Amino acid sequence: MLKGLAITPPILGRIAIGKVVEKDGKRLPMKEDQFTLTSQLQNRDGWILHPFDDALRKAQGGKIRSIPIRLLFNEPDLNFRAEYSLFDRKTGRPLCVGDGERCKRRSSDGLVSLPCPAPEACPLAQGGACKPYGRLNVLIGDDDPLGSFIFRTTGFNSIRTLAARLEYFKALSGNRLSCLPLELKLRGKSTRQSHGSAIFYVDITLRGHQSMDEALAEAKRLDEERQASGFDQTALDQAARLGFSNGAFEDNEEDGSAVVEEFFPSEEADRTIKANPHSQTTETATAPESDSLTAKLAAKARNLVEAT
Repeated sequence: MLKGLAITPPILGRIAIGKVVEKDGKRLPMKEDQFTLTSQLQNRDGWILHPFDDALRKAQGGKIRSIPIRLLFNEPDLNFRAEYSLFDRKTGRPLCVGDGERCKRRSSDGLVSLPCPAPEACPLAQGGACKPYGRLNVLIGDDDPLGSFIFRTTGFNSIRTLAARLEYFKALSGNRLSCLPLELKLRGKSTRQSHGSAIFYVDITLRGHQSMDEALAEAKRLDEERQASGFDQTALDQAARLGFSNGAFEDNEEDGSAVVEEFFPSEEADRTIKANPHSQTTETATAPESDSLTAKLAAKARNLVEAT
């Protein structure tokens, strides 16, 4: 195995809640109130949609608000990795990753380990250069048991919610996280910082109207079937952990350029984004639409008020 190269789960496609658009000659990230599933191919118009996108969109009436998934691993931190991350905005090269205590940083002397004070107290992090950055790998469909879709985020709400859910589901299922039938769900909330507008983030829940008892029973059954067939989940988790630890940085320059464009824009672009609330890089406000998640949440709130 090549040292210094992180071995990550094979990627079949991307899951996003936004896209990069061109505005006044600048390419800026714009969030949406729906999921989009893409392949790993791009053309001049952006990422090419994955066939799963069309199927889910038709099944949900035009906008994808939930995606049925399973997870690759039983260990939460293998499915979802989050660190404070700093990229070179020109090359997309990762420069520093840390957990708030220690960081790994590229320097003129090579890779060094240093204290990590978190972005608020780090001189290199000024101007939003360093952010919490999470990557979630999930399985969609049954065609490839090891090929995953990746969801990337720099949003606090998504990172905190996903990390909590995975730990809780692991505990509840008796370490059968990879066997649980789950779904990604888009949620909305309003905060003082968003000035009352809805911001959207990603959650993991049980599928549809399935109860916890039903999900746990299915996970137990699938786990027993896998063990009987010789499927070694423990060995798979160990192999994944070794692969991740084989390199200092999970993202390479090739992927880093797209990551920087969507999640780590320049200070000038960041000012443009903040001036236009419909194109923020983190979980963001979007304009209400008649069929949008914002409208549905507002209608639900009105119904609750009228019922009291």
